[in-house]
Amino acid sequence: MKPFLNDDFLLTNETSKVLYHQYAKGMPIIDYHCHLSPKEIYENKTFKNLTEVWLYGDHYKWRAMRANGISEEFITGDASDEEKFSAWARTVPMTIGNPLYHWTHLELRRFFGIDERLDEKSAPHIWERVNEQLAGEGFGARDLIEKSNVETVVTTDDPADSLEYHVKLKDEGFHVSVLPGFRPDKALEINQEGFAAWVSKLETACGMKIENYDDFLKALKNRIDFFHEAGGRISDHAINQMMYTETDESEVRPIFAKVMNGESASSEEECKFKSFTLNFLGTCYAEKGWAMQLHINALRNNSSKMYRKLGPDTGYDAINDQDIAKPLCGFLDSLDRKDALPKTILYSLNPRDNVVISSLCGSFQDGRIPGKIQHGTAWWFNDTKDGMLEQMKSLANIGLLSRFIGMLTDSRSFLSYTRHEYFRRLLCDVIGTWVENGEAPDDIELLGRIVKGICYENAKHYFQFEVKDRLKA
Repeated sequence: MKPFLNDDFLLTNETSKVLYHQYAKGMPIIDYHCHLSPKEIYENKTFKNLTEVWLYGDHYKWRAMRANGISEEFITGDASDEEKFSAWARTVPMTIGNPLYHWTHLELRRFFGIDERLDEKSAPHIWERVNEQLAGEGFGARDLIEKSNVETVVTTDDPADSLEYHVKLKDEGFHVSVLPGFRPDKALEINQEGFAAWVSKLETACGMKIENYDDFLKALKNRIDFFHEAGGRISDHAINQMMYTETDESEVRPIFAKVMNGESASSEEECKFKSFTLNFLGTCYAEKGWAMQLHINALRNNSSKMYRKLGPDTGYDAINDQDIAKPLCGFLDSLDRKDALPKTILYSLNPRDNVVISSLCGSFQDGRIPGKIQHGTAWWFNDTKDGMLEQMKSLANIGLLSRFIGMLTDSRSFLSYTRHEYFRRLLCDVIGTWVENGEAPDDIELLGRIVKGICYENAKHYFQFEVKDRLKA
């Protein structure tokens, strides 16, 4: 019987151990998609207790607590932080089999040096011990990033954001590059409440009047230029339902005008608007040399009662099951045929789409940029042991795992960098197992080079961030 969470955790053979400890473990982290606050990074936010750094905003933990019968008072309600932590501690033993059990104990060990298992009995001691550390030096937001050997952080930012904290961090010379990620979801959701109000915010951010659809596109291009100057090299789109149809600007102009006049767009009109606007944005990204991320097939805010009470991103989302192959192919092809397809990273929340995405990626590689079209890492409900393995094996079976740009946190927590360790261990075990089974050669130099590429170097070459070099200078 192996000890729980020992040095060789998830590493099942000698080759995987060598690959992890000698090649993967020490590589820097490029966290190219997360939801950390640039303001908190700039201010080196400190945390008054373990609940604040660990449970605030963590809808993964909130879902588990609800499933364990914990009252909302002890999750998002008025209970004290200590009471909320105790409720989480009671839940942790019930999460065996869920990655939360592993993540919880990895975070306690890596950041706070606590090897004890968290449960109701150990909770008071762990609460006191961690809070003592948080009250001392070296546990601010920046400190936690630095302790995790992070080189680059890419946040998630609305086109109308000022990016003031990214600029301040750049000017100050914080040695970790904190770069903006362009997330124009509100620009596409024309039937969402508040669209016209958001367009007004975009006007203010651009310093220009948006009187028609042409102005709207100019404003979006203006903000892409602004993000680029701030070091932005990545866009991101939450596409709950992938849709695409052939259309042109003359058809979309009246749709924009209609919505700005307070009317709703029909389903057909919404599809035309999203298709043309996303195509325009993709062309802009290609001109800038950016990468475009598409996060597809989430079913969000499923409990209308709790959405009204708590708002979005509170743990009431699920996996969507819309077909994506034809509309996604149509969209990619619309850009490719005019030589305007940017570097693209495709994710689906539905694991059935793994082979669809892996095969579509191969349809649009250009023979110039290695891994130009990426099958993105296992996302959200799939960043489990099985989910990560399935994504990697699908990519290996159909494409080139060796050109994969690897893991990201997609998190709001400064303690989530242990997810990179989790991923790296699984990656090394997959490759190590192939060697042990005679399916790959016992060539540690070759395999080590592939592992280092997936963990760090592929992403570095793929995104070609410039801000890091300027900060060094």
